[in-house]
Amino acid sequence: MMRPKYYLTEVDKNPQSIFCYLNLKGETFVETHKHDKGQFLYTEGGVVHVKTDDKMHYLPARHYMWIPSGVRHAIYPSSASVVMKNLYFPKISNPAGFYKKVGIYPINSLLMELLLFTKNWTGDITKTQKNKYAIVYAFKALLEQTASKSLHLELPHPKDRRLIKVIDYLTVHIHQDHLLPQLASSFNMTDKSLYRLFKKDLGLSFITYYTQLRIFKSLEYLINSDYNITEIASMVGYNSLPTFSNTFSKLMGKRPSAYRKSNEIYSEH
Repeated sequence: MMRPKYYLTEVDKNPQSIFCYLNLKGETFVETHKHDKGQFLYTEGGVVHVKTDDKMHYLPARHYMWIPSGVRHAIYPSSASVVMKNLYFPKISNPAGFYKKVGIYPINSLLMELLLFTKNWTGDITKTQKNKYAIVYAFKALLEQTASKSLHLELPHPKDRRLIKVIDYLTVHIHQDHLLPQLASSFNMTDKSLYRLFKKDLGLSFITYYTQLRIFKSLEYLINSDYNITEIASMVGYNSLPTFSNTFSKLMGKRPSAYRKSNEIYSEH
């Protein structure tokens, strides 16, 4: 008989503790669940997909995600080699704005050093453990005080059955370049009707959704493969390397080559 996972049984057992699980590796799926505690989730070595009730979030390496108390979520690491570091903080009344909403942020050097310092800590940390508790309590305060603007690395879930089929097709055929008229025709729709369907169901235009889908997929290739940037551009449907690089930069804040190098530097740390 399989033992229940720690996140289902241990995290909320002591409501007042800060719970640490800082070296979770080898997971390929964390089932849908929720906590009374708020969750800090950091990843390295790949991309982690976090599915909430209304969105799929893409958490890249060297970034962290804040998941507020009570938010249902499932976690899908891009490979079994991904390492996830988790800290769970007690629920408080009237939390600051940062702690009320799901957000994805780049890790900063101060938080990174604290994570490295606490890397062997596991389980409940209570106020009676004064030295440890002071550090992880300060860590939570630093999240709010040092956070940059949350990155919009998420896509909404489609609800319309027609759109679900279209998006499944786009995802499977991500290596091809898709234009709205041809895509609509393949599903017996006009381009205007498909455009309106994207806007109505997802609140995004086709081009915005499709662009983000391609860039988010490229994150996995940049971290988990030896393909060069030109090959990766082609693998997500870009015929032009400059177009891919410029689009990636607008969304991620750095060029694909710089993004890959930042992860290589960390892996050698």
